[in-house]
Amino acid sequence: MIYKPALLIIDVQIGSFMNPLFIHNSEKLLDNIKQLITWAHISKIPVILTQHNGKLGSLTSKKSSGWSLHPALPLIAQDVKIEKDFPDSFQDTTLESHLNQLDVNQLIVAGIQTEICVDATCRRAFSLGYDVILAKDGHSTADSSFLIADQIITHHNILLQNWFVSLSDTQDIIMSISR
Repeated sequence: MIYKPALLIIDVQIGSFMNPLFIHNSEKLLDNIKQLITWAHISKIPVILTQHNGKLGSLTSKKSSGWSLHPALPLIAQDVKIEKDFPDSFQDTTLESHLNQLDVNQLIVAGIQTEICVDATCRRAFSLGYDVILAKDGHSTADSSFLIADQIITHHNILLQNWFVSLSDTQDIIMSISR
């Protein structure tokens, strides 16, 4: 099968970076996502970004300064931005119809938050028939009350790889997928 990929960046919004201790390895995460976006642009691979409409009063609430996409992302006019209200980036959004218009059958996924929006979106993409590649060093989360972020990320990498995604490092994605 010939794959036609798109890069899907989930919820890399300013609010998640306002507290530097919130997102695990935030600087490395942002660097990896920037590399993926730059590579996608050079490779003429569509870039789609989601923005989560967080609950009122949250750092990613649409009315807050944290709702905007992170300004360090190297975006261009052709990149598509999709607002969402649910963890699943497909639920009640135009994501699937947009991917269908582009004839995309493979999604390369990166973003925030591992156990919520990244997990839900990867599972749904798989269920919809997409070949999903998860950048294993391109998603992150925060510590929970019972697990540290690194444990959550490792657990989800293993869990998702067993059923829903292929895992690959950012550099391996950049080196192995071309148009």
